[in-house]
Amino acid sequence: MLDIADLEVRYDGIVALRGVSLTVGAGEVVALIGPNGAGKSTLINTISGLVSAASGTIHVGGEDFTHLRPWTISAKGVLQVPEGRQVFSDMTVLENLQLGATALRGRPSDLDVKDVFELFPILQERSTQLAGSLSGGQQQMLAIGRALMGAPKLLLLDEPSLGLAPVVISQVFAALRTLKEKGMTILLIEQNATLALDLSNRAYILDQGRIVLSGNSADLAADEGVVAHYLGVDAEV
Repeated sequence: MLDIADLEVRYDGIVALRGVSLTVGAGEVVALIGPNGAGKSTLINTISGLVSAASGTIHVGGEDFTHLRPWTISAKGVLQVPEGRQVFSDMTVLENLQLGATALRGRPSDLDVKDVFELFPILQERSTQLAGSLSGGQQQMLAIGRALMGAPKLLLLDEPSLGLAPVVISQVFAALRTLKEKGMTILLIEQNATLALDLSNRAYILDQGRIVLSGNSADLAADEGVVAHYLGVDAEV
């Protein structure tokens, strides 16, 4: 589904990504972990068209997405749930979800509001409430639901557990596991590397703008070196 080859991204002459190559197969959940400042959000923003690539290529479903504009990319079914949620605070929950459906641009969808409410029942209870008045966890659920309304063929998740209480993280990741079981293709950036490896099929470790390690998630979770550097108590991804 996603094929990135030799991607390089620069900010004012500073190289943020250096020759990054990775793949995500259809129906696969792939995690991207690594230290703060490694370039993880830069990568996901480049896939979304928010950041321009200096060189290299991004293909989705065999189509070259490297230099497409963000609205074209979303209309083709590559949808991002951004870090910090970024819901439309002065719109209701239902209006946020309806806005997400504008990404369809005529594409067929097997998902509708009822499916989002089934995945996150609290959103149905809060459907007429302004999104800005929701808790952080409810806003994260809404941000995911909004992206689902656009029928993503590739869902990009940027730090879905960031700032959430443990009980809410469990609810969010239970929903993500349901999406995985339904065959959704997901690229996941997650601050909790243990959670990321538990949910994903495969993972890449990004450090200083380079992919330094990749493999089966279960194997990486059992690797003492990976555990020492990325899964410790103070580890950040």
